[in-house]
Amino acid sequence: MAKKNESTGLKKLLEDQLADLYYVEKQLTKVLPKMAKAARNEELQGAFEEHLNETLEQVGRLEQMFEALGRTAKAKKCPAIDGILEEGKEIMDEFKGDEALDAGLVAAAQKVEHYEITSYGSMKAWAEQLGLEDITALIDETLEEEKGADEKLTSIAEQVVNIEAEEGEEEGEEEDEESTTKRSNGRSKAPTRKVKSMVE
Repeated sequence: MAKKNESTGLKKLLEDQLADLYYVEKQLTKVLPKMAKAARNEELQGAFEEHLNETLEQVGRLEQMFEALGRTAKAKKCPAIDGILEEGKEIMDEFKGDEALDAGLVAAAQKVEHYEITSYGSMKAWAEQLGLEDITALIDETLEEEKGADEKLTSIAEQVVNIEAEEGEEEGEEEDEESTTKRSNGRSKAPTRKVKSMVE
């Protein structure tokens, strides 16, 4: 039996997801500055910096949601986001100075966005079902920002980042072709001789 003031059912699920997202947003306030610093493309750097400002506001909104539910704001460790952020760290380490770094950073950032969009979307549906209009409105604000950030990352990837990564690969292929040609030209051709048929 539930203790006094302890939530159950859908409300408990909402509070659980709230704590999960509070952890996610708090982690992102630490990671986004590192991603902005690592990015080579200026537009991508700007996108990370802009989303950092949005994330700080999102943390504030989550605290408002806790308050509306009569709960103290608390974070619940989220292994899923820890894994995604660890992948992003590996990309920053392994592709430092590489043309493909920005493409990898966009992919890592979009994995985070998609996790958040799904989580906030579920939370919004539960809040609506529970008739929590204030919380629904706050979630809506954040959800729109997350979708906007995802669309911006897609646009940067399509227009700049993926093209730059591809150009880097082509340059590498051209260099390989040049060195292969030089090696081929440096070789002396073996003399061609007609081999008499053994049947003659």
